[in-house]
Amino acid sequence: MTAPPTDRSRDRRIEDPTNLWIIHPAGRRLLPWFLARRISANAVSVAGLCLGAMAALAYANWHAWPFAVVGLLLSVGWLIFDGLDGMVARATGTASPLGRALDGLCDHGVFALIYLGLAISVGTVEGWALAWAAGAAHAVQSNLYESERARFHRRCAGIAPVAPAPSRNPLVILYDRVAGSLDRFALRFDTVLQRQRDTGPLAARYGAEATRPMRLMSLLTANVRVYAIFLACLAGNPRMFWWFEIVPLTAVLIVGLTWHRMVEGRLIRSMGAAPEQHSNSEPSPTQRT
Repeated sequence: MTAPPTDRSRDRRIEDPTNLWIIHPAGRRLLPWFLARRISANAVSVAGLCLGAMAALAYANWHAWPFAVVGLLLSVGWLIFDGLDGMVARATGTASPLGRALDGLCDHGVFALIYLGLAISVGTVEGWALAWAAGAAHAVQSNLYESERARFHRRCAGIAPVAPAPSRNPLVILYDRVAGSLDRFALRFDTVLQRQRDTGPLAARYGAEATRPMRLMSLLTANVRVYAIFLACLAGNPRMFWWFEIVPLTAVLIVGLTWHRMVEGRLIRSMGAAPEQHSNSEPSPTQRT
């Protein structure tokens, strides 16, 4: 069997360490088995959602610490499958807008089930209020971070934004609109990049300077939330995780986005270019992870 292509969709400079050393290596070990059985990337996404649902059931019994440990193990399994679906899609050339949207919705679905299970187990009005607030904060943080991360990868490769292929699927249209909500604020730098005859030098400068804000925003990955949920449940107080989601992670998002835009502005000024806004909108950059 032909070896799958090397995954070049990620920049190690901004990757979560657990992805580099645990999650992605495990996915690469599993990849040949899934390819040999022709299991589709969408099926892997759904299987990951099932693992996440079982993790939610385990965490709903957080009063007993063994269930918190089981929840962590199942959540790590979901993280592996969450990366594996993209590996399968790239190896088989079956990546699609619908698959990308399905992957993102499955990710959100896992956390929604975990939040729901925890809220039911806490069983107080305060608990439900915190769960809803944390869920809303999570949705915003995750969508904006994924948009920033994909933009970073594209720019480091010196690739200007390309108009997306039109889709009639309402699910894909809605997902792209939400995921790409920050795009219009980043168009100035993309315009400068697009005007370069040789994008390499500017892309290299951007990658060197934007790595730091992106490393900060890597705290918004699903990995960090998985471990934070486990620690809060192990400590016997899921509310600790919800507060962590609402306050510190929101602060990380605000600081990271501001820092990233400042890097873009500094590079634009150094180029002596202040491009006019144009009407083209960048496609939603959210991809399978």
